[in-house]
Amino acid sequence: MATLLFHNIIFGPVQSRRLGVSLGVNLLPAHGKWCNFDCIYCECGWNADHRNDRRLPTREQVSEALQEKLQYMQQAGALPDAITFSGNGEPTLHPQFAGIIDDVIALRNRLAPLAKTCVLSNATNLHNDAVFHALQKIDKPILKLDSAIESSVRRINQPQGDYSIARIIGQMQRFEGKFTLQTLFLRGVFHGEKFDNSTTGEIEEWLNTVQLVRPREIMLYTIHRDTPAQSLQKLAKEELRAIAQKIAAINTWGASVQISG
Repeated sequence: MATLLFHNIIFGPVQSRRLGVSLGVNLLPAHGKWCNFDCIYCECGWNADHRNDRRLPTREQVSEALQEKLQYMQQAGALPDAITFSGNGEPTLHPQFAGIIDDVIALRNRLAPLAKTCVLSNATNLHNDAVFHALQKIDKPILKLDSAIESSVRRINQPQGDYSIARIIGQMQRFEGKFTLQTLFLRGVFHGEKFDNSTTGEIEEWLNTVQLVRPREIMLYTIHRDTPAQSLQKLAKEELRAIAQKIAAINTWGASVQISG
């Protein structure tokens, strides 16, 4: 099993399937993983395999590292399309997340005004008002929901601690549509149990949730890199297109749909 950890605060830029030329920001440990999900497809591996490092970068270190990188890219005439918070786990777990967002937006405005600020989040910390308001300042808050059925979330994402689909949906509704909904579709066997979050029943529940939260953008994608769990299967692009067609049938609010196969 290959895993991908990000050993610097700022990494890339990388060519993202969804965001273009994206400069990454890792607020998590440089040599470990810190997440309240333990997704069976996570490119960073299992939580239990990467718990030795719990040192987080400070707000000042993040600002200094980003400023240095953006100045270098500015001089090279190759500024990024996006500045994206992702890295080795869930970025909103950082206790200084809200302040860091303010710093990053100020640096973006000064050094790379055309770049979009993005956060990839599992949406579990939206109840934290500081996190919620910080995400509202971001150009693209990208919130994960891999299934609208709680048992499937527990199998695919393996949330650590208290988790409630109803609570997550309620928090997403607070955005009043100003966010991107991101869903990874896959099937396979895990711990001897078959699963598939693209079945008719799964898609019906998921579409009901999409109608409730009405995101301005929906990202559909599937497995792209090595996964910690074996026996996982990606969906064909034609299957993702079929899901997109089902979205089109209910999409009365004009959400854009992006597919990454």
